[in-house]
Amino acid sequence: MIMNQLQERCSKLILETDTRFHRYIYDRIDWNSRMVGLTGPRGVGKTTLVLQYLKENLPSNTSLYVTAEDFYFADHRLLDLADDFVKRGGKHLVIDEIHRYKEWSKELKLMYDYHPELQIVFTGSSVLDINKGVSDLSRRAVMYHMQGLSFREYLLFFHDLRLPMYTLDDILRLKVEIPLQFQFFPEYLRQGYYPFSSEKQDIRIQQIVNLALESDIPQYAGMNVSTGRKLKRLLAIIAKSVPFKPNISSIATALNVSRNSVADYCLYIEEAGLIAQLRDDTGGIRGLGKVDKIYLDNTNLIYVLGGEQAEIGNVRETFFFNQMRVKHDVITSSSADFRIDDYTFEVGGRKKGSRQIEGVPNAFIVKDDIEFASRNTIPLWHFGFTY
Repeated sequence: MIMNQLQERCSKLILETDTRFHRYIYDRIDWNSRMVGLTGPRGVGKTTLVLQYLKENLPSNTSLYVTAEDFYFADHRLLDLADDFVKRGGKHLVIDEIHRYKEWSKELKLMYDYHPELQIVFTGSSVLDINKGVSDLSRRAVMYHMQGLSFREYLLFFHDLRLPMYTLDDILRLKVEIPLQFQFFPEYLRQGYYPFSSEKQDIRIQQIVNLALESDIPQYAGMNVSTGRKLKRLLAIIAKSVPFKPNISSIATALNVSRNSVADYCLYIEEAGLIAQLRDDTGGIRGLGKVDKIYLDNTNLIYVLGGEQAEIGNVRETFFFNQMRVKHDVITSSSADFRIDDYTFEVGGRKKGSRQIEGVPNAFIVKDDIEFASRNTIPLWHFGFTY
């Protein structure tokens, strides 16, 4: 009886799922893997993506979508669900919001081992918890990480404009041939990163922020309510100051916590998709370098958390960092704003000069408010077409 109810809910959700638009990562996922994990911040469209996969590729009589937030799991185990589902001929089980289920990684491991005929796809928003759990899954799960809409995806999603994808090399070689789409760029910066309607978007983004700070992170880190409030205060400090050169000691004093706690808090907030930390190359491995600046994760967050006081220079740098990190390691530059591999980038407005990068090899000026590229000057909006 309960299984029938779960299947009815699944059928209803699949029926209502729009398949006209696929996110950039849809075709990158190896859907033939026995266990697929999809992580990413809240609100970027993970649920829609897995429902599209079910709708377009799998027979309804052997497939099931459930969310770990369902009341079913108040007194049922994931493993029991898998056992029952397989007995009924089930072949494909999709579990959304997996981090909501306690000790989820151990049960996924057992499901994988006990039911070799069952494909398992799971999603999770609390990325640190997911990464911690994935270590338990060893080589079983193939993991993917998804972020919000690129400018290219936004044009397709909201304006029905299907435009090509370009590599960074294409952009730097001036191969982008997209006429006049930058007219939509300011709108994207303000409200185009999350794939939901602009109606009441500010409220929805605030909800995403609150859930991450008040629920996802505290659940992972075993925090109490007062510590959760300190996370909100820290994010408020960052939001008012970005791009923010962290002074760990002064922040620790303001929050009345240790220096180590501040670094941990920043990492939690970063993994939840609310900030992005720009590091140098001292670590040698991605993510291990010293933090040079802290940005809000995306430009929509700037306008929601910073309001009309959003500083345009910060918006520009945040956009560049956000879009380029999907396919590249972006680090700080000693002479300009950013470095990617052997390339150096200085980001600014229409009147930005090139004095800062004189004598720097492979250096580019990235300008807002211009339409066309020339020599080493590239329009900022071109960097929104890499995914």
